Amino acid sequence: MTRSSGAGGRGGRGGQGEHGVGADLPGGGPEGALSHALGAVGSQLDHCVHCGFCLPACPTYIRLGDEADSPRGRLHLMGAVSEGRLDPGSPAFQLHLDRCLGCRACETVCPSGVEYGYLLERARAVAREARPADRGTRLLLGLVERPIPFRIWMALSRILRRTRLPRLLARHLPSQGLAGQARFGMAMLAASEPVFPNGLEEAPALGGESVGTASPDAPPGKGTRVGVLMGCVQDGLFHRVNQATIRVLEANGFQVVQVPGQGCCGALHAHAGALDGAREMARRNIAAFEAAGVDEVAVNAAGCGAAMKEYGDLLADDAQWKDRARVLGARVLDISQVLAGNGRTPRSGAPVEGRVAYDPPCHLLHAQRVVTPPLRVLNAIPGLEVTEVRDGAECCGGAGIYGLTHPELGGSIGRDKAEAVRETGAPLVTTGNPGCAMQIGAMLRLDGKGVDGVPGVCHPIELLDESYRRAGFYGLRGRIGTKGGRS
Repeated sequence: MTRSSGAGGRGGRGGQGEHGVGADLPGGGPEGALSHALGAVGSQLDHCVHCGFCLPACPTYIRLGDEADSPRGRLHLMGAVSEGRLDPGSPAFQLHLDRCLGCRACETVCPSGVEYGYLLERARAVAREARPADRGTRLLLGLVERPIPFRIWMALSRILRRTRLPRLLARHLPSQGLAGQARFGMAMLAASEPVFPNGLEEAPALGGESVGTASPDAPPGKGTRVGVLMGCVQDGLFHRVNQATIRVLEANGFQVVQVPGQGCCGALHAHAGALDGAREMARRNIAAFEAAGVDEVAVNAAGCGAAMKEYGDLLADDAQWKDRARVLGARVLDISQVLAGNGRTPRSGAPVEGRVAYDPPCHLLHAQRVVTPPLRVLNAIPGLEVTEVRDGAECCGGAGIYGLTHPELGGSIGRDKAEAVRETGAPLVTTGNPGCAMQIGAMLRLDGKGVDGVPGVCHPIELLDESYRRAGFYGLRGRIGTKGGRS
């Protein structure tokens, strides 16, 4: 099932305008900005009835035991700032908002329907106005905003990954200080390696209106025009997943349409409170997918899908874009929804024998409320035994760049996830988000249990793609052996 509010916005809920939080608003300062933001959505903070259902669902509260590090406590801090009782630059407001993963597990269990993710992003925007983000966060967001430097960074990362040096450094670098952060970064990069190193050749470069030709016996799509969000990190380090997505869609009768001009979805910026940057990225993607004339937008990264479905919220105060944002948001679907939602059933391919552990990304399970379609995709693969990871509803600790910026807390959460994965005994874990794949893969390499026999990590669509390759759905495009291309 899909959360209804994710399809294009929440109607009358207000945003912060084109010029950002705090610009030209009553009150003149960050406190006035947050008060305006929360007041514009009908006193969302008042919806919290302090029941405490969110406490056992919150990864940071479970580990820290501090009320201020729970959703309820953070809402209380937001209320204090909006009422002018607390300075948004205060250590309490900054620290406890910064510690939040933004996993939104609290929304799933909240009986009052508090839209915590929306409130968190607006509160973080106010926090950033009062005190800028750290240098590392600013650098990363700045890179994502600049396509050419970002592509160079991704290309260098792929070259480094191909040397297998990240594997060695993840094993031997010290675990403390800057070296420890570098060690974790190398483990994340190593975790992005393909599970099928001799997998499919890359599909031909996108050109013209559609890519390839669907098999004649592929009914589910019935010619539906689909544009695929290529993304930033997803295309930079998981290009193979994008290509697998295109092949699988075509094999199921969808017409995959080229979408020039698209870019990063803006999720990293929104989560960090950099809402102006997120809005610019949203406008660019809305224009690009509108021009392509697609019926549906397929997204294979859960965090990106959640962000795009909520473009209507992000641009709610922009008279020129708000309606367009809601229309586009209503067309955004996770790739599992495209294939196995709305009564659709993906084609069954050849057997892929073995056991796989499935861990749902937070922004698929909690933000988008997509539960069964990923499992239906996996169950369409003959011979595949799927085991759901224990406590799958809890975050892996990745949360965008959280694992890098909060190594101790993110590491604690990540180690618990790695242990749950190992308990399944599966040689492979699959999850539908690049950040989750890298976090889980890194923690499996760093959990102190050795790298021999570390479960591999892949996207569910890669498994279905492999099933289709073995079934001969791709013809000559199914030949083994990839050399020199991005993966």
